[in-house]
Amino acid sequence: MAMNTGGRLVAGSHNRNEFVLINADEIGRIKAVHELSGQTCQICGDEVEIINEEPFVACNECAFPVCRTCYEYERKEGSQACPHCKTRYKRIKGFARVEGDEDEDDVDDLENEFDYVKNGASGFTQNPGGLASAYGGFAGSATTSGHDSSQGLDIPLLTYGEEDVENAHNQNAIIVPPFGSNGNGIHPTPPGTTVPLHPRPMVPEKDLAVYGYGSVAWKDRMEDWKRRQNEKLQVVKHHGGDLDGSEYDADLPMMDEGRQPLSRKLPIASSKINPYRMIILLRLAVLGLFFHYRILHPVPDAYGLWLTSVICEIWFAVSWLLDQFPKWYPIERETYLDRLSLRYEKEGKPSELADIDVFVSTVDPMKEPPLITANTVLSILAVDYPVDKVSCYVSDDGAAMLTFEALSETSEFARKWVPFCKKFNLEPRAPEWYFSQKMDYLKNKVHPAFVRERRAMKREYEEFKVRINRLVAMAEKVPEEGWTMQDGTPWPGNNVRDHPGMIQVFLGHEGVRDVEGNELPRLVYVSREKRPGFEHHKKAGAMNSLIRVSAVLSNAPYLLNVDCDHYINNSKAMREAMCFMMDPTSGKKVCYVQFPQRFDGIDRHDRYSNRNVVFFDINMKGLDGLQGPIYVGTGCVFRRQALYGYDAPTKKKAPSKTCNCWPKWCCLCCGPRKNRKGKAKKDKKKSKHKEASKQVHALETIEEGIEEISTVDRPPVSQEKLEKKFGQSPVFVASTLLENGGNPRSVSSTLLLKESIHVISCGYEDKTEWGKEVGWIYGSVTEDILTGFKMHCHGWRSVYCMPKRPAFKGSAPINLSDRLHQVLRWALGSVEIFLSKHCPIWYGYGGGLKWLERFSYINSVVYPWTSIPLLVYCTLPAICLLTGKFIVPEISNYASIIFMALFITIAVTGVLEMQWGGVGIDDWWRNEQFWVIGGVSSHLFALFQGLLKVLAGVSTNFTVTSKGGDDGAFSELYLFKWTSLLIPPTTLLIINIVGVVVGIADAINNGYDSWGPLFGRLFFAIWVIMHLYPFLKGLSGKQERVPTVIVIWSVLLASILTLVWVRINPFVSRDGPVLEICGLNCDD
Repeated sequence: MAMNTGGRLVAGSHNRNEFVLINADEIGRIKAVHELSGQTCQICGDEVEIINEEPFVACNECAFPVCRTCYEYERKEGSQACPHCKTRYKRIKGFARVEGDEDEDDVDDLENEFDYVKNGASGFTQNPGGLASAYGGFAGSATTSGHDSSQGLDIPLLTYGEEDVENAHNQNAIIVPPFGSNGNGIHPTPPGTTVPLHPRPMVPEKDLAVYGYGSVAWKDRMEDWKRRQNEKLQVVKHHGGDLDGSEYDADLPMMDEGRQPLSRKLPIASSKINPYRMIILLRLAVLGLFFHYRILHPVPDAYGLWLTSVICEIWFAVSWLLDQFPKWYPIERETYLDRLSLRYEKEGKPSELADIDVFVSTVDPMKEPPLITANTVLSILAVDYPVDKVSCYVSDDGAAMLTFEALSETSEFARKWVPFCKKFNLEPRAPEWYFSQKMDYLKNKVHPAFVRERRAMKREYEEFKVRINRLVAMAEKVPEEGWTMQDGTPWPGNNVRDHPGMIQVFLGHEGVRDVEGNELPRLVYVSREKRPGFEHHKKAGAMNSLIRVSAVLSNAPYLLNVDCDHYINNSKAMREAMCFMMDPTSGKKVCYVQFPQRFDGIDRHDRYSNRNVVFFDINMKGLDGLQGPIYVGTGCVFRRQALYGYDAPTKKKAPSKTCNCWPKWCCLCCGPRKNRKGKAKKDKKKSKHKEASKQVHALETIEEGIEEISTVDRPPVSQEKLEKKFGQSPVFVASTLLENGGNPRSVSSTLLLKESIHVISCGYEDKTEWGKEVGWIYGSVTEDILTGFKMHCHGWRSVYCMPKRPAFKGSAPINLSDRLHQVLRWALGSVEIFLSKHCPIWYGYGGGLKWLERFSYINSVVYPWTSIPLLVYCTLPAICLLTGKFIVPEISNYASIIFMALFITIAVTGVLEMQWGGVGIDDWWRNEQFWVIGGVSSHLFALFQGLLKVLAGVSTNFTVTSKGGDDGAFSELYLFKWTSLLIPPTTLLIINIVGVVVGIADAINNGYDSWGPLFGRLFFAIWVIMHLYPFLKGLSGKQERVPTVIVIWSVLLASILTLVWVRINPFVSRDGPVLEICGLNCDD
């Protein structure tokens, strides 16, 4: 068959069974890839750059069309290999070296390295000899055609087995004969001849239709892939100028917004973070000088006090280091919700956003009001997310019929509330807080029917509240025979400690829609089975039951965990989390997205630091710059696979360029030269092309008729091992292998319900890894810290998301006693973790936990132990004032400078933290105050309670009893509840006040010389009193008189101190009374 190659050579690679056309009429330079294939850059879709009428060719093996930006990105950030033939990219002159580049024999043209215009784009010109070497030799010859190639020749088309009948005579095709033909090469022949073609022998196990670039099969697959990418990613095609590049606009985006990153890091400004780090280092140096002075200058007459104070100060310094260095790399994050919609939500097509299962946990409806739980559920059902992608599971661990009936009423009200919220785009979507917010509800509302429908909906909600209140009133008097349901059946949960598992689907099944006929999210009531003799593990056990039952019913790949009193304040909160979870580049390693906790109903001054702003706005930002924030128990979106105990995916390293004939230790000496200077420093500012190219998808996914694989790419595990790990439920075990969620096919609804009851049975977790390696981890009342710690040990990272509008809001205990008991529970959990095998001091080495992240976890379990040195240190000022001794000897000028430098660095560190964290001074000072209050009360009791529980098996409880209260907006703030936690801080407060009074009286009695040493002692005593001032206000409350119990304690302690004072008798000299002659003659 005669054909004209147009002066081009046909080159091939025997090892790769590939062919490519090469232009040989101009010193062997490669013709434009755009002209060669009829395609643009096959990664990003942009035109391949034409510089000085010469194309850019990235791969000399297959000439796969890739633009300069994608080539540079693949070498720096990607696999460093051609997406088509998988050959490692060689360095082209004009581009920086990367790790793994081979040494070149010739010297780099460093002077003209970045001058692409000089010498006819010599940086991209390959000589014929080098090109032949790269392709393994040429097959055939080339002759110049009858017309000049610079005028834009029609490129011959590669076909497979026969010539395209649609080709005109001026569009001759290069024919690749079938594999059955014999021959040793491909020889272009002049037109008009019928010389048979003799193809070169290829690797028989490779098919040219699969790997051959330019074949019809490849072209069809490429066109199909391009079509699917255009539909999925909405690629914007930029029609620029001619191929010569004269009209190419370098500022045009390479990809549309839907392919750009869904989020980005926002590092703290260097003007804020660099001084902060310098002060930290300076404070370390000052601490060294401080301890050098303290240790070398003991106090002989108060050696015990001096030694005790030094030990306490050393502990405080270590505690500060554990808390400080995890805040070394604070960052902030920003999400792009519009890009998320462009990528996964196409107009006229079903949404491709991932499914989310939402878990709401409640126990006692008398302590957790059903109306609060109902508002949380309503805010979930009305969230701005595809309704078929959301399932809400409510765990009733108390098996209360009140919760069941309240949830039934909530499902009915949701049929009206959900469409109302979505129609008018309301925020927040919890009706209690929406109708109670003090703001102009007409702002930005333009719908004429809004006022009318809002009034009607408010009335509907008030009637709903009345129905819920009626249920609560009825539940206060439990019948002797127990509750019965409407059909006369006894309520299965009448015995809280002995009842079967219960599941009720309220919404989400066929026939139940909202008032406008639209589908509603699924709402499921779950109460796990409880029987005597089984350990149920409180909240952690309930959450693990929800994991299993949700996997059987909906099996969403992501889970959202909220407490029953934490409603969704930002309807786009789920979308915010998906910007991290569904990011194609970095999302695979994210185990959870943690949102900060924000609270309603707290007084403006936040007396007891309920908002915990310093932790959420400073500490958590610091952790986000390391391996991610810790899990705080609510407002967190999880990856289901991470909860199953799987390791985080790891990046495959590129194969090293070493020979196989020598041992590895030999290659260390005689192998290729490495760049010993390390990687070159990256440019601070990258071009728009580089930023856009970060979201490029690999071309390995171009397969005709094959969708993405949904199972996890892990070694096969036997069914027996899976059942030993996850339990004896075949449906649930099968669901754990589906990385992208979804239910196994051909499973009947009857079997699903049967399996749902089975997975929440009380004995299901026996002899499995639930609570050990899978799900929420058991062993502590603060299961949240332990669960997040285990995930980080598996190599996962977490993300801290702080949208401008808080994602979640909840209620917090605002009176003193409740707040102390809340802190007591947290500290008790930390003590339990410290005394367990999961203590971060000795657990998790060899995994994926980073060192600074470990410091943070160590600090989170060690801080209760600080209560002992803190209590002792707060007692020292009073002892010094009562005994006249001090922990520091007479201070010299050198010591004064050190002490002043230490206090200044402490203050400046706090100021700079407030600056980059965006925390006010009031919040920072309240946090400091409550650290002392909680440290000498809750943390101290938690430490002893934890030691008794873990070492002796003795459980103790601290009950709170209400003693009275006031009416008003913050009546609970002034409610006084006596608890034993109040004893230590009350005692500290009284003895320090008495010490101040005694010290001043002693100075007045002894004269002017005693005032100097007194100031140091008074300073420390006043420091303690100032930190305990909120506690003092909490004791007095809003009442006109001090509570009786405080009066009794004060009288008791004052009596004891008075007796001690008389025994010490500080006004009398230690050597006896001093007798002096007055000079008067009394005998006369």
